[in-house]
Amino acid sequence: MATWNDLVRYVRLRYEVMRGDEDEMRILYRLGDQDEDSIIEERTQVMILAREELDKEEDWVQIATPFAKVAGVDVNAVLEEMGQTTVVGGAVIMGEWLVLRHSLPLRNLQYNELDDPLHLVASAADTLEHRYVGGDNF
Repeated sequence: MATWNDLVRYVRLRYEVMRGDEDEMRILYRLGDQDEDSIIEERTQVMILAREELDKEEDWVQIATPFAKVAGVDVNAVLEEMGQTTVVGGAVIMGEWLVLRHSLPLRNLQYNELDDPLHLVASAADTLEHRYVGGDNF
């Protein structure tokens, strides 16, 4: 993948796009999980893919997903847990939301270099959401 348009085409073929415009796409990422009764419970995470420009020279894709309202969680506890359990991404406050996000350069991006971080960000946010919010709200 070399351009934002290449990424958009790939994402439209592979994922469920909820909304898209020139520089941003929202997809519904589906996660399967087993509960105590070994019944598969499908959980979803709304993922935002946004085109970002670094130093007005290089295109990047930012993967972001909200997982809690800031006012509803102990932010220090969330950050401490993320420091010990999260492989990719970092938490940021965007308005009233706590958001997990990760960025990748588009220039030499291969498909698996999008799919793997997308899955890791979605899974980590879903785990944090389940633990701190108690449901599947995002």
